[in-house]
Amino acid sequence: MQLVLDTNVILSGLLWHDAPHEILDRVGSGAVSLISSPALLAELADVLGRAKFSAILARAGLLREHLPDEMRRFAEMVIPAPLPAPVCRDPADDEVLAAAFAAQVDLIVSGDADLLDLREYQGIRIVTAAEALRFMGSQP
Repeated sequence: MQLVLDTNVILSGLLWHDAPHEILDRVGSGAVSLISSPALLAELADVLGRAKFSAILARAGLLREHLPDEMRRFAEMVIPAPLPAPVCRDPADDEVLAAAFAAQVDLIVSGDADLLDLREYQGIRIVTAAEALRFMGSQP
């Protein structure tokens, strides 16, 4: 199964032990494939650079400088074409859709209401982390 994970899911998976964390564990074990793009990794680096994450990252023993590279190590990278027209209010959300469409992934996993409200894009389901685990055959 191939997934695109929205930045909020990656952050949640890195910092807390919940459904996104289990998805990252499955990526790490090779049970599912993570698809990403340079734009999505740049967004992750930008978000990790925000002051509000400094203490949380320190408590978790994570170095913000290494996390985008770690994600790149586990992800298959795609260079998606821009969407023909904006879909979401937030251009970063369109980057998620573009990467998913370029790789024809099975699921987009997000906690962002703007994406979740779409429910699907070009036949690709957009689901929460808990829903993604159910699609993978496991309850969170």
